[in-house]
Amino acid sequence: MSARIENELGYIHIDNAVLASIAGISAMECYGLVGMSTKSAASGLVELLKRENMSKGVKVNTSNNEISVDLFIVVEFGTRISVVAKNIIEKVKYNLENLTGMKVRNVNISVQGVRVEK
Repeated sequence: MSARIENELGYIHIDNAVLASIAGISAMECYGLVGMSTKSAASGLVELLKRENMSKGVKVNTSNNEISVDLFIVVEFGTRISVVAKNIIEKVKYNLENLTGMKVRNVNISVQGVRVEK
């Protein structure tokens, strides 16, 4: 399903993949985030996604001109998870609302792992 915006000239359709890319790029700008991840349902293993595949770590649903976003992330060891998550939520919400003109209903963060740098 895609987002649909109506104005006096016609309709604008924004695919959920575009919204997922915006959300993923916005999240990657935040301090303390190592990357996006995907979780293998069968084995429970977490895979850190490369930059070109980061939208696979984002799920977007649109209904009634509102956007819901689920992000699956890996954070850096030593950072406060609640602060990192709050920054990501604010950044994603701000960018999606400003770039699309639609309202963001919620942004859900699922921390899939912590990366320890040596």
